[in-house]
Amino acid sequence: MSKASLTISSKNYSSWSLRGWLLCRMAGLEFDEVQLPIDDPDSRAELLLLSPSFLVPRLIHGPVKVWDTLAIAEYLAETFPMAGLLPHDVAQRAHCRAISGEMHSGFTNLRAALPMNLRAHYPGFKVWAGAQADVERVLSIWRDCLKTYGGPFLFGSTPSIADAMYAPVCTRFVTYDVQLDAMCAQYRDNILALPSMQDWIQQALDEPAELEELDAEF
Repeated sequence: MSKASLTISSKNYSSWSLRGWLLCRMAGLEFDEVQLPIDDPDSRAELLLLSPSFLVPRLIHGPVKVWDTLAIAEYLAETFPMAGLLPHDVAQRAHCRAISGEMHSGFTNLRAALPMNLRAHYPGFKVWAGAQADVERVLSIWRDCLKTYGGPFLFGSTPSIADAMYAPVCTRFVTYDVQLDAMCAQYRDNILALPSMQDWIQQALDEPAELEELDAEF
């Protein structure tokens, strides 16, 4: 099969691009990276939450073309089963899919109030009540998984689809100075310390493009 390509948008602002990119790295897939300019219509629609469906990230792997992040995740889990993107146990797989799907379709207040912006930092940021409910739900999911499966990742010793889905939230909690308990703070730090996350963060910091709508002073 020919080498894969992954189309993404901004590394600084795009949570969905991070998820797709991280999943490919976690799967061990070799791929070329195609980055859309920040003024591309598909890119702006995703970054500014202007569309109910997005065409980035988009994975092309031989004859396969897939663009929904969870569809990318499931394809990679099937194609590279040894990567451990889904737990082996059927009940754990169901749990992993459930919390991944919850992130995929929910947490709209968190997305709107705390947009991903790796270059920014807002000490003492005040999270409004609607978004705070989303924050508390995320932390509840993390605590439940870490206690149930023993960490350091949500489903044990290997990063899974769920960790990729929640990785952008870890960056948001840093950007907006969200205070966490010790267990959740350690999990956040474990995700941010992954070599692939470090690579993405450094490239995001070096990215020249800016989107005024997401760089407003909060």
